[in-house]
Amino acid sequence: MTYILRTHQLTKAYRGEEVVSEVSMNIRHGEIYGFLGPNGAGKTTIMKMMTNLVKPTGGEIEILGEKVHATSYELLKRIGSMIEYPIFYEKLTARKNLELHCEYMGYYDKKAIKETLELVNLVNIENKPVKDFSLGMKQRLGLARAIITKPEILILDEPVNGLDPGGMHELREIFIKLSRQYGLTLLISSHNLAEIEQIADTIGVIRKGKLIKEASMEEIRNTHANHLELVVRDYPKAAFVLENKLQVSNFRVKEDKGIIHIYDHHVSQNDVIQSMVQNQVEIASINYKKQPLEDYFLQLIEGDRSHAELN
Repeated sequence: MTYILRTHQLTKAYRGEEVVSEVSMNIRHGEIYGFLGPNGAGKTTIMKMMTNLVKPTGGEIEILGEKVHATSYELLKRIGSMIEYPIFYEKLTARKNLELHCEYMGYYDKKAIKETLELVNLVNIENKPVKDFSLGMKQRLGLARAIITKPEILILDEPVNGLDPGGMHELREIFIKLSRQYGLTLLISSHNLAEIEQIADTIGVIRKGKLIKEASMEEIRNTHANHLELVVRDYPKAAFVLENKLQVSNFRVKEDKGIIHIYDHHVSQNDVIQSMVQNQVEIASINYKKQPLEDYFLQLIEGDRSHAELN
């Protein structure tokens, strides 16, 4: 198993307060790694540390088998990135912006600009200044700038933020193409759960600066696609029975509706019914339900509202 980017106990503190706390990530070669979390969770800070824009307080970053240091200039040339909102010379065209970027990077492949603009679907805009571009066009130009020097790793911070559904779909297709056809490794942060679910091979979920989940999408789909939905009137008593009689720890209570979602797979529907009856808990209904993955991700991110942390 080849990891192209790893962090070990990565930590960042400002004025004594940790905003990133002991994060260990493992990103495989050629995959799309979806980095999920609400705004302020620490995603951008971690990406800035990976690209040497921010220095860690503790821990290590390893890229392409080498540890990142303050002077890792050659190593960082092998990374393309778009952190936060992309900034351009607004009065210049897309082509001229890319030409300047290539000069800064010491990259002189004359064919690269035309090929890259075509790849991100920016064609016939040679004489159009960037100030006249739509948000979606600017996002695609930022992506073009990130990939034009043929990096091995692409780090993208909220690249679909603010786009309409059409723009999101267009970028999603480009990400998949970069990964599957060009072999790039993509780390994409987002708080848009549905978008990441459609493209990611692996997801990492961060909450309050801590990485609380890292798993393949295949594993998550196989493990958390279904749950048992129990509807009762006395949900506190039902929760007590689940915890103390059936040793179920992985469930969530929706108090306003009297609904309990049970995610442990070792307990059967019959087990729950029998235990509730024996303990005089009236059941309104009990059924197996298919859980949208978005609910599962929200359950991770909103961990303080869950009855127990998911494994």
